Amino acid sequence: MNRQQSITAARGLTDAQDRLLTADEPLAELHEACGGTLPGTLAIPELLALVRRSRGMGLRIAKEFSAFDGEEIVSGFARIQPIDDDELGGCEVIVENWHRAVQSETSSHDDAQRIDEVDRATAEVRARLDARQQVQIVTDCAGDATSFKDAVEANPGSAWSDHVELQGISHQQPLHWRLLDGASASIPGSSRNWRVRLIPLGPNRAAPRGFELLLLANEPLGVDGAGTEPAEIEGAHSRIIGSALTPVLRQPIARIIANAETIRTRLAGPLRDEYSEYAGNIAAAGQHLSGMLDDLADLEVVEAPGFSTASERVDLADVARRATGILGVRARDRKIDFAIECGDEPVIAMGEFRRVLQILINLIGNAIAYSPEGSTVTVTAQKAGEGLVSASVRDEGPGVDAEQAEKIFDKFERLGRDSDGGNDTGSGLGLYISRKLALAMGGDLEVVQPSQDEVSAGAQFKLTLAAADTSKS
Repeated sequence: MNRQQSITAARGLTDAQDRLLTADEPLAELHEACGGTLPGTLAIPELLALVRRSRGMGLRIAKEFSAFDGEEIVSGFARIQPIDDDELGGCEVIVENWHRAVQSETSSHDDAQRIDEVDRATAEVRARLDARQQVQIVTDCAGDATSFKDAVEANPGSAWSDHVELQGISHQQPLHWRLLDGASASIPGSSRNWRVRLIPLGPNRAAPRGFELLLLANEPLGVDGAGTEPAEIEGAHSRIIGSALTPVLRQPIARIIANAETIRTRLAGPLRDEYSEYAGNIAAAGQHLSGMLDDLADLEVVEAPGFSTASERVDLADVARRATGILGVRARDRKIDFAIECGDEPVIAMGEFRRVLQILINLIGNAIAYSPEGSTVTVTAQKAGEGLVSASVRDEGPGVDAEQAEKIFDKFERLGRDSDGGNDTGSGLGLYISRKLALAMGGDLEVVQPSQDEVSAGAQFKLTLAAADTSKS
């Protein structure tokens, strides 16, 4: 049973580098529990993000936040006001309505684990660190990050941060892991931008026995295999969306969504119901626009001349379980269950893990959207004939008829059917991109039509890939 305890309001002061200079006792204690020092960079992740947003936009922000201090979830209502002082350039932070609650194993902990799983699945550089953040071994490395691996091997016992360039962090390294988790970085030899994840190992997060280092690229690997944008490659077409528009549009779209959500949830003050609903519509439209931007950027990638994927051993059963785990919250919101029929043996295909995961997330996401509440989405991984394996997704929605099946993979075709409640806001690119990816991996993506004597119950999509040679380790 959760224990809650109210705490009085606390004030703090930050400077232009987002360092917490002074703080009342509750705020100072939480800051130090999250790995910070006083004075030092604000170590409470959600509060740091709010301070940076307030300082960057020059606007007052009022919003709830929460943090994990190693034992309990601490939450409060933060009021952040930029300080009109050219020399200080920081913010005044006031936190009210403090509450402490023992972390629920079924809420925040589960959410954090899901985020970790997603990041593990998509990381292109993985390494194991000791308790002092020194690299023990690099277990995986993208083509444009080999300089990182080479530098680590040439300098055994060195800290991982010695071999990357951290953005916006000028303090002596290594800092406490909480201050580095989520930081932006660049890797010498790579033109891509990277995000750092540090996942502590062991039961004691305050004093972990080591760390799992994940480096996640914010852009796909260029077709030359070295992180170069396709526009830089001779004969390749210009990446207008991915290279030019995405960085420009991402921040204002995110700001629209964040502000609309603040209004919708009435964090800035009382609001009539109809205006809260309007704000919810604005937030939904912003999220749709953000999703379309991602789809258009992916479209440019798959249509680039010479686009290719990596060839590696991929366990379709493992990817199916990961994809359903990632989309578990969305399914539960619509009271939809997953039935995973993969057996106990791995189903090994030749393809690119990241792209296979992308395809299955798209297929399962569609199945959730078009299935009635209380239904089941079935995900299967199995052998599919001589030298082939497959992963299929079947829902219990209205299904896809033969006429729709002929055009369902066309560009901008929105499945030819409405999601439950008529809330289909997709771009019509997901299936087109997914099939392009399947073909690039030497496989295919198709709609499975029921036989004449089979009663149609929903739609079924099947990804087929070449089976890996199991005689090789």
